[in-house]
Amino acid sequence: MNTSAATSIPVTLIGGPTTLIEYAGLRIVTDPTFDLPSSYGPDVTGYEALTLVKTMPPAVTPEELGEVDVVLASHDHWDNLDAAGRKFSADVPYVFTTDVVAKIVPNAEPLAEWQSRTVRAPNGGTVRFTAVPAHHGPDGIWQAIGPVIGFIIEAPGEKTIYISGDNSDVDVVREVARRFPNIEVALLFVGGPSFEGLGPHCITFSDETATEAAAVLAGATIIPVHADSWEHFSQTTASMKKLADERGVGDRVIALVPGETAVV
Repeated sequence: MNTSAATSIPVTLIGGPTTLIEYAGLRIVTDPTFDLPSSYGPDVTGYEALTLVKTMPPAVTPEELGEVDVVLASHDHWDNLDAAGRKFSADVPYVFTTDVVAKIVPNAEPLAEWQSRTVRAPNGGTVRFTAVPAHHGPDGIWQAIGPVIGFIIEAPGEKTIYISGDNSDVDVVREVARRFPNIEVALLFVGGPSFEGLGPHCITFSDETATEAAAVLAGATIIPVHADSWEHFSQTTASMKKLADERGVGDRVIALVPGETAVV
């Protein structure tokens, strides 16, 4: 659905997995996390002996952000949808997410993998949002801690965007790219997070797997996100770009810091 004359898209990293995408006149927020630095223990995370620690506030507050048209919430984990993010989402006209989050956020609409919904754009056209698979960790783990989805955003005359969500499986990216061969912008959730008992496995992209995914998405501009603001990340957007440079795909990678905007 894209064309070579597609309009440019501002993408602002708010912090962690939270971005603002200005697309076809719509203001779209991914995985809203607006809490101040906090600690989330097992009573919140739902996992014994697991405490998540947020280290930085968002670069942009909900009040500063202003009106938003669409929220894309990949799943129900506190580093992807925190308390302030849930409150924020409840006031947004369209929230597309998993069936679990749809039970938490009023008026949110669950999407199964490969299911699409459209939203009317200010110019009278439509923007289509499609849920795509995301494997949040190695086999045997992602089935237990899901459901998780990523998203495709597309509209006539606009660039097609892929949002990976908390995916760690490059084969998933290959399948998404096969079904959507015109992806021009990809937000990859990186940071190399791992936990005790997983061995060398990460539950989102590491620098290595993100670079492999960037190679699969040939020609797409890559924006790594979800590598800041939380203690459990072992890598950064800058380290992902460094490896991508070494592997010959870094010219397509834009490593933002919270508060920074790229126009792609």
